[in-house]
Amino acid sequence: MIKEILQASKNIAILGLSNDINKPSYMVGEYLLNNGYNIIPIHPKYDEILGIKTYKSLQEIDVRIDILNVFRKSEAIFGIAQEVLALKNKPKCMWVQLGIESKESKELLENSDIFYVENLCIKLEHKRLFR
Repeated sequence: MIKEILQASKNIAILGLSNDINKPSYMVGEYLLNNGYNIIPIHPKYDEILGIKTYKSLQEIDVRIDILNVFRKSEAIFGIAQEVLALKNKPKCMWVQLGIESKESKELLENSDIFYVENLCIKLEHKRLFR
């Protein structure tokens, strides 16, 4: 299912994308951009990351999100999952990075027909599946 989601997706919002080139979120964003995805940076402190307009919050985004890729701590994930369900245009998938897990978020989103991936790096999975 992961391969299918990555193949069918074009717009990937990255919550917690950093403008620090040494941070994993930046490296993932740059990789996704270089592999044909439209990235939608979400970070309250920056106006632009990787040359792209940055949204301050998930609610501000006015384009369709296929995958919401999350770089936040485990304790923040359930609140983000609840935010996702409140969105008018819900993403097809919420992807939570390596080392992050939330059983409650998984149940909540999957019960709402949103594919949930946790504890995997989207960049590493893309490389594994498509290279």
